[in-house]
Order: sequence, then C-alpha cells, then structure tokens
Amino acid sequence: MKRRHLPAVVAVAALALAACGSGDSATGEAPLDPSKLTIYSAQHANLVDAWVKGFTADTGIQVQVRQGKDSSMGNQLVAEGDKTQADVFLTENSPAMTVVQNAGLLSPVEQSTLDQVSQQYRPSSGEWVGIAARSTVLIYNPSKISEADLPASMLDLADPKWKGKWGAAPSGADFQAIVSGVLQAEGADRTETWLKGLKENAKVYQNNIATMKAVNAGEVPMGIMYHYYWYRDQALTKEGSANTKLHYFKGEDVGAFVSVSAGGVLKASTKQADAQKFLAWVTSAKGQEALVSSKSMEYAVGDGVASDPALPPLDSLQAPSIDPFTLDGPEVIKLMTAAGIL
Repeated sequence: MKRRHLPAVVAVAALALAACGSGDSATGEAPLDPSKLTIYSAQHANLVDAWVKGFTADTGIQVQVRQGKDSSMGNQLVAEGDKTQADVFLTENSPAMTVVQNAGLLSPVEQSTLDQVSQQYRPSSGEWVGIAARSTVLIYNPSKISEADLPASMLDLADPKWKGKWGAAPSGADFQAIVSGVLQAEGADRTETWLKGLKENAKVYQNNIATMKAVNAGEVPMGIMYHYYWYRDQALTKEGSANTKLHYFKGEDVGAFVSVSAGGVLKASTKQADAQKFLAWVTSAKGQEALVSSKSMEYAVGDGVASDPALPPLDSLQAPSIDPFTLDGPEVIKLMTAAGIL
C-alpha cells in the first residue's frame, strides 16, 4: 500500500497539521517539523490535545500530531516502515497497534511505564501500553423493551427472535474491536455464527452515535456500542440519549468486552527518549487525570487514578479476561467480509 492509496488519511493529516507549515502544494499535505516529537494519532483529538499540552508544559518538548483513523493509520505505518516520520502511535482500539507490532515496527515500552498501568490493560508482549479503555454496552429504549426482556448475552443477538430489534455500526473500528474480542474468547466457528446472525438481524448504522440516536428515537429497541458516547451525551444536552438506558452484560460475557486504547513507540524514531517520556507521562497520574478532566468519558487505566465518577467502576464491569496482544484485526476483517457485513 502506497501513500497515494490513502487519500482519506492524507486529507485528515493536512487538516491536523495546518498550523505546522505552509504545506506542499503538490500533495496538499502540511509538512512535518523534524524538530518536534511526531504523534500519529487515531485517538479523539480533544483528549490527545490535553495530553500534548500537559506533556509540553511539564517537559518543554514540542509535539505535533497527525490525526487519522485506527486501521488506516496502522496500515500507513506498515507501509512507511523504517522511513516513517512518526515517533509515537496512539490508537482508539488495540488491534491497529497489533498490526504495527506484528510488522516488527515497535520498540519495547520501558518497564517503569508498563508498571504504571494495570496488567489487564496492557499486552503480554510489552511492546505497547494501554492509555485508556472503553466498555462494550447494550443501549436500549425502555419504551420499546423492558430490562427484564433484554438478551442474557450479546451472543444471543444472533437468534432470529432479535431480527430487526438491534442496531450496530459494523464498519467502524470500534465494533470491529468488539468482534475481535468475540473471536479471541469464542473462537472462529462461533464468531462466524454470530456474524451471520448480525447480518440477518441487525440494522446497520454509520457509527456509534447514529446507533445511539436510532435507539433513542425508537427505530430499534437496542444497540451495541461503547459506553462513553452515552455518558458524553448525558453530560451535555441528552439530545441523543434521553430516552435510553445502558445495560452491562457482566459475568465475563463477551458483551462486557473492554477495549484498550494503545500507545507505542516506533522503532524507526530518532527521538526514542522523548517518545518514551511521552508514553510515561500519558500513563502517569498526571496524564490519566488529564484524561478524566478532558471529559472524554473513557476509562483511566493508570494505577491509582479514578475515572469520571459518573462511570461505573472499571473493576465492577466483570469483563472477560482477554490479552489485548491476542486480538486479530485482519482476521476479523476477513470474517466480517465473508459474512457479507463489510
């Protein structure tokens, strides 16, 4: 895959770096400043901005951010290889980081940084570290379905009885990460069966917010998404969630899957020390408190840092035990394509 095959990533990068230079009239892409620490980020811009400002204020190290999406940025880094200008990669979900790791492009994260994050929110490989987390939830409209009538497991949604009664956004990296949790926990055969049920039963929406709004409007009684979209809306106007509630499957059901956002240092970086410092700061108490203060409503994963008090405690969710290192994004794409979902 060449750069010319990534117009969407290039366009986003040009916007993200508009302030960093006059730009290249041939490509429309703003140039990177080689004197600055360069982050390729698929995380939410407001959260990364909070991290960058705090880090620079504490260290004096200047940072620039190239913004994109999980899968496209991961694939771009693989394409760039040792010619990449990136020093740090941040993702929303870990499968994109695993793609980069499996290409041999990451430096080991310093042990002192890994030790700042609970073991279940970092990979066994030690080549990247968790920086935030998000929980899978079932959003439902109580006027359309009672809590007592909700499915006992997320896997139950493949049953024909739920046809047309739930929604999801399967084309997004968020949902694909959830499927990667199903694959790791349940194996390929059961994942294929569940995906066939999704194809038959679910109404497809563009993203998590569209799914939430559809449930809120009563288009479908239920939807699968991540928790933080609901909590953000609840903290603001409640325009997209006023008629809904969240259901946590718990009991280590695959529907209680917690996805880990990842941070890694590129092996090709010429700023190894500064890149490691950035990950150390993000996972420190200061960095995790910046996450909470940003109102991203994602979970803090740093030891000793409490998440936003509106959220149920992360350790109360009874999530399945899944090593994020084992999540296989490319295999999920194959399975979802074979099922006719992508």
